[in-house]
Amino acid sequence: MGDAKFDLSWIDYTIVLIYFIGVVAHGIYVSKKLEGGSDSYFLAGRSLPWYLIGFSLFASNMSGSSFVGLMGGAYSNGVVIFNYEWTAALVLILFAIFILPSFLRAKISTVPEFLERRYDVRSRRAFSLFTILAIMFIDTAGALYAGGLVISNVTGYLNLWTAVAVLALVAGIYTILGGLSAVVVTDTVQAILLIIGAAALFWLGLNEIGGWQELFVDVPEEKTKLILPADDDFLPWTGLWGVVLLGFYYWTINQFVVQRTLGAKNLKEGQVGALFAGFLKLPNLFLMILPGLIALKLYPDLETPDLAFPTLAFELMPVGIRGLIMAALIAAIMSSLDSALNSASTLVVKDFVEPIWNIGEDRQVWLGRVVTGIVMVFGAIYAPMISSFESLFSYFQSSLSYIIPTIVVVYILGLFVSWLNGTGAFWTIVLGLVIGIPLFILKEVTGVWESWGLPAIHYTVMSSIMMLLGIIVHFGLSAMTRQDEKEDVKNLVWSGSEAKEIFTTLERPIWIDRTLWAGLLAVATAGFVIWFW
Repeated sequence: MGDAKFDLSWIDYTIVLIYFIGVVAHGIYVSKKLEGGSDSYFLAGRSLPWYLIGFSLFASNMSGSSFVGLMGGAYSNGVVIFNYEWTAALVLILFAIFILPSFLRAKISTVPEFLERRYDVRSRRAFSLFTILAIMFIDTAGALYAGGLVISNVTGYLNLWTAVAVLALVAGIYTILGGLSAVVVTDTVQAILLIIGAAALFWLGLNEIGGWQELFVDVPEEKTKLILPADDDFLPWTGLWGVVLLGFYYWTINQFVVQRTLGAKNLKEGQVGALFAGFLKLPNLFLMILPGLIALKLYPDLETPDLAFPTLAFELMPVGIRGLIMAALIAAIMSSLDSALNSASTLVVKDFVEPIWNIGEDRQVWLGRVVTGIVMVFGAIYAPMISSFESLFSYFQSSLSYIIPTIVVVYILGLFVSWLNGTGAFWTIVLGLVIGIPLFILKEVTGVWESWGLPAIHYTVMSSIMMLLGIIVHFGLSAMTRQDEKEDVKNLVWSGSEAKEIFTTLERPIWIDRTLWAGLLAVATAGFVIWFW
């Protein structure tokens, strides 16, 4: 990948450098304006408007690994990878209307905190610890590795270790200084840069192959299909519910992502922001996935699918624009990195330190900055040890498919069924870890499962099985240990009357009506799916 075609001119380097300086300067500026203690650091003072929430949700999700990975995935597997995108739009509708109201009513700072309000402290600590480890080993290290790989290959001046160190330092500085306020504004700039860069790439790529009508000519038919047969080894149609479950984890209970909506000015801004992010996910078909097919037509012999994005960018883009694309890619990586660092520090301070030692607001912010620094250093040291990022991407999807379903069950059922209790919740989460992790190792890592002659079940189908197991255990244990309901559970459980109000009252002016936007997003999503069916 380090050959001559990846040359950058001084103009490109200047653009990247100006971008880096701008981002750090913004972090310093925000840190000067910070007032009001820990809420303003961890949750941007709960004052975020819908557009910042929407762009920031999109940017944290579109990390550099997704940018490189989605295009590479489309290069090797075709349009089927779009299933991860449209199901996200669906989950965001459900999140905005049914889940976010309970979260904001509970005035929580972290998603695990909701578990304590709803069930008990054991569930909160168990899930929080799991999330912190996932952020350190998967999100932070993964984003740094993907970024380090691209930078070290493109510039030729830095090796992987130094590229990772530079990225960690820049993202760490503005996150440590500015907290969530700095993160969402830089995320918004990064999201806009990403969308412009990817759109330009798609346009130039289409021109190169002779226009839209040529796009699917000579592409193997299975790569043009969204829904694949049940025996497909990448994503069978029977595994689509498993993809939705992963989406539920990612968009509704993952601190890394949800933190933006917890910082919303009010419920309405949070809901519109989540729906806006759903709308931003759909054009990814053109921005991230179809360019993978264009790369397949133009460069059918790439040594690894992950080269689809950098090859397109450097072959088709004029000088100067390459620097912009490079800045966009680094932006994408940094926006997932800053979100990971910020959410890890929030979880440590709000779920472990504050409840136990009851420290003051200023100490919390100071400690949050220290934790951000520690996670940043850990990620930078651990990242280069991840030898192949693409396998980590599928490893991440498959490992989560075994562990996450029981946690999703605990959250979602807890929002709708008021008599479920803490004993059921805690043991359901533990069961997911105790059964899920060994099952994952037996089946996905060691291959022992196959050698015992057990049936080949795709990991997305496994997640549905784990979900059913979680439902049985949660209902069963809660029924066996029935207790009086906690006092404020009624406030936290979803209320039919509230939803009825949302669905039956028209908001004025009409363009800010949440139900209307949710309906439009559902129709748009259905349109995309039917189009590629």
